[in-house]
Amino acid sequence: MTEITYVVGDATDPVGDRPQIIAHIVNDVGAWGAGFVLALSRRWPEPEAQYRRVFRESMEKWGRFPGLDAVFMVKVGEGLHVANMVAQHGTRGRDNPHPLDYGALRKCLRIVGTGALMMGASVHMPRIGCGLAGGRWGLVEPLIVEQLCSRGVPVAVYDLQSPDDVSP
Repeated sequence: MTEITYVVGDATDPVGDRPQIIAHIVNDVGAWGAGFVLALSRRWPEPEAQYRRVFRESMEKWGRFPGLDAVFMVKVGEGLHVANMVAQHGTRGRDNPHPLDYGALRKCLRIVGTGALMMGASVHMPRIGCGLAGGRWGLVEPLIVEQLCSRGVPVAVYDLQSPDDVSP
């Protein structure tokens, strides 16, 4: 079993010499424009374009998004993919303070893990689900260990600054 490696840095600039997957969470209502997705969009247009295209086509064809627990893998460079994981129901607000769906996240991580094993890739991410999705790292981290690390997938979790440098 591998362990999570914690890195101070930018998850959109993953470290390592093997193929890489940048995993992050998207919602099921077509909203893209806050949080980590902004950093992705600044670096590559493809993940946002693919998310919006799938959402639009799904709405036209079925009147709904494919649903929670879907994963859309987007190639953004040689040996580099972004995994749009649909694990957030709606957007965060007063009526929806915790839109992260842990069951959907578990399934998405399982799918990403299978893809990583097939590609010989490592998985890189910010502390997924713990910003705008309203999740708790104490519940997310065990899912990453269960669905990725226990299967031998190398995982790096990125913080832009050291957690010790964050003011209370």
